[in-house]
Amino acid sequence: MKIVVMGSGAVGGYFGGRLAQTGLDVTFLARGAHLEAMRSGGLRILSELGDVHLGSVKTSADAGAADVILFAVKSWDMEEAARSIAPLVGASTMVISMQNGVEKDEVLRSVLPQCHVPGGVCYIAAHLERPGVIRHTGTMQRLLFGDDGGGLARGFLAYCLAAGIQAEMRADIERAIWEKFVFLVGLSATTTATRLPIGRIRSNKESRRLLLEIMQEVVAVARAKGVPLEENYAEDRLAFCDRLPAEMTSSMHKDLERGGRLEVNWLSGSVVRLGELVGVATPANRVISRLLAPLAGGA
Repeated sequence: MKIVVMGSGAVGGYFGGRLAQTGLDVTFLARGAHLEAMRSGGLRILSELGDVHLGSVKTSADAGAADVILFAVKSWDMEEAARSIAPLVGASTMVISMQNGVEKDEVLRSVLPQCHVPGGVCYIAAHLERPGVIRHTGTMQRLLFGDDGGGLARGFLAYCLAAGIQAEMRADIERAIWEKFVFLVGLSATTTATRLPIGRIRSNKESRRLLLEIMQEVVAVARAKGVPLEENYAEDRLAFCDRLPAEMTSSMHKDLERGGRLEVNWLSGSVVRLGELVGVATPANRVISRLLAPLAGGA
């Protein structure tokens, strides 16, 4: 099986690295210092589940179509990145999106209409410690994706499981994507807007109420679109927030702290856009979108 990782940072690099460790043909597409570090010294993953050092990795795709493309670029780079991999996409190629958000697969299908985009979502805490080195925090590393209808997804699932990845093929992948989205929008919006970790937010009456309202709006939009989330799913996610480490924050908050671009347009902004389409009011997410708009472009 020929696998290409489009966007080989912390997330794509981790899952691609685990697959490459088993001997699979994996190509890592990246840019900048991280690309140069992989070309000169390979890729290293530091993890409680076992470290990986790939002394030599493929960083340029050969001619011909890939079987599976793991698509893990930032949301604002999606269209350009999708066009760049068009030569690697064939009629049976499966492109699994690993980004945050619920509009990502529609973007991929509009740019790469000839391939299979079964939908995907991942759960992992990882960051690029330095170019060429990925730090995996904790032991969570789940990858969920839909069925392509042709057997390729089942084969890829078997390779993932052999690599030690907690992978699942889900018939209800759209629901799984929205389930993560509810929590992610709430966590990202509140931690970034307040510049505080989740512990401070959940322990304050007013900010806790805002967190719940943000997630309730996401659930309402999902249900209006026909996604079968429970009506009280936001309350369930609030209880989940109570079990998180008090110091936990979000990747968008970290992006803000370092002066990077923010994915707010694909999180709260997406809730607002989709809410307008299905006739659901989203005042809390609209405020977050407007509040963070001047910061969205980064420093």
